[in-house]
Amino acid sequence: MDPIDLSSKLISFKSISPKSDGSIEFIQKILQAKKFKCNSLEFGRPKVKNLYAEYTGGKGPTVCFAGHTDVVPPGDIKEWESNPFKSTIKNGNLYGRGASDMKTGIASFLSATIFFLEKKQGRFNGCLSFLITSDEEGNANYGTKSVVEWLEKKKKKIDFCLVGEPTNPSLLGEMVKIGRRGSLNGVIDIKGKQGHVAYPEKATNPIDCLLKICDVIQQPLDEGSKIFQPSKLVITSIDVNNKVTNIIPGNAKIRFNVRFNNNFTSKKIIEILEQRIAKVDNNIKISFKVSGESFFNFSEKLTDAISKSIKKITKKTPILSTSGGTSDARFIAKLCPVIEFGIVGKTMHQTNENVSIKDIASLSKIYFEFLENIFSEKFY
Repeated sequence: MDPIDLSSKLISFKSISPKSDGSIEFIQKILQAKKFKCNSLEFGRPKVKNLYAEYTGGKGPTVCFAGHTDVVPPGDIKEWESNPFKSTIKNGNLYGRGASDMKTGIASFLSATIFFLEKKQGRFNGCLSFLITSDEEGNANYGTKSVVEWLEKKKKKIDFCLVGEPTNPSLLGEMVKIGRRGSLNGVIDIKGKQGHVAYPEKATNPIDCLLKICDVIQQPLDEGSKIFQPSKLVITSIDVNNKVTNIIPGNAKIRFNVRFNNNFTSKKIIEILEQRIAKVDNNIKISFKVSGESFFNFSEKLTDAISKSIKKITKKTPILSTSGGTSDARFIAKLCPVIEFGIVGKTMHQTNENVSIKDIASLSKIYFEFLENIFSEKFY
């Protein structure tokens, strides 16, 4: 199957997270035709659609390709030069929502897998599986996270996983993700006492406390680790809901995010922040939400298999990185070594999202070489 044609068909599904809009059903139909055992899985309310498909070729390792068909909303349609849900080819690039993140990645590993199975006549040293979700761009509660729980319950084993997220900043072959920082969101609610600005002694201005808290929570957390950059807290919003200048507000809120490395767990970060805030005021209300823990689940065999494939097709030696945001790899890391490699991510989530047609074809070739490598006897 042609990865560019597959990419175009996947883009045509209006699969705004967490809806599949037929995209996962389309993939399932392809895999069933190639004799994959398909498990259609739905979790949550309303139901979120997922797919776990398996093909047994031999007694070797189970290698999983993972990804998501859901996309972020297109934004202002007027800013698009073409219909975001109808793929358009222009100047050697394929345009459409999900072109970068990450429908071309799915199309590339689908086409690579089918070519691999045809070449091997269905017989190879191991098993292949696909983990596809429609709930990655949103809350991600009923997507890969739930599928991993289902796999654990069913005692289904995965030995290696490659997630097809767009990992390359500018050129295909630049970067492989071998881990990710954790992500923690927080809201600090500071109560004061509203009053007239002419009589500040009769009020309690929460902004005075807010400024002190901003100062203490932004103090450095660490200097980084061997494989991770320093952990960092970023204040994303300060709100007092005050529209006038003659009132001292009654409350203030600080919203922030912490991206933390493997020196910490989310529990430890929370403990540190609570201690810092308590030194300013021990009656401050704080709420936290953990989006994911940091992970580094390294496998030399897995990394070599993809790195050698990239080098063969692109002539580049990729950087092994832990930068960037979170991804569903954080859930899969509970099961097995996991890496991420996909298309160039320069335009992901932007209007007029697009990728190079040549890169799509090359990515499919890289995935094919990856399968050749990971199932080769010399790797074991």
